[in-house]
Amino acid sequence: MPDIRDALLVTRNTEGKLVQRPLSPFMLGSAYRFQLTSLLSILHRLTGIAVSVGTLLLTWWLVAAATSPEAYATVSAFMRSWFGLLLLFGWSASLFYHLLNGIRHLAWDGGIGFDLPQVHASGWAVVIGTVVLTVLAWAAGIAVL
Repeated sequence: MPDIRDALLVTRNTEGKLVQRPLSPFMLGSAYRFQLTSLLSILHRLTGIAVSVGTLLLTWWLVAAATSPEAYATVSAFMRSWFGLLLLFGWSASLFYHLLNGIRHLAWDGGIGFDLPQVHASGWAVVIGTVVLTVLAWAAGIAVL
């Protein structure tokens, strides 16, 4: 007895020919593998959220600086704690990543860099640029202290 689900996998393409619909990648098991472009897309969204949250920290710092020396001391003590420094590091890395990947997207909006080798090269350039800019920013910040 034929399985009724087999009939659901047959459809017509734009030329009217009968074709077999593809199975879900989840059913194929190993269809999903590491893809740099997917990871960078997900990271772009996550870093956008991180930049927004980090901006709240910046706002807290600015309001405290405008309010009183005591409020500023409280925020400054938090920002100099290990957790505050971790948040600042994550915020700066997110900011640089989101900036560089945003520039990459602007190039795409202009029709530049759509070939797969260029997509991969620009993706790795964003990752490497993020690391370099984050390290340089923190080195400059530590040098000033």
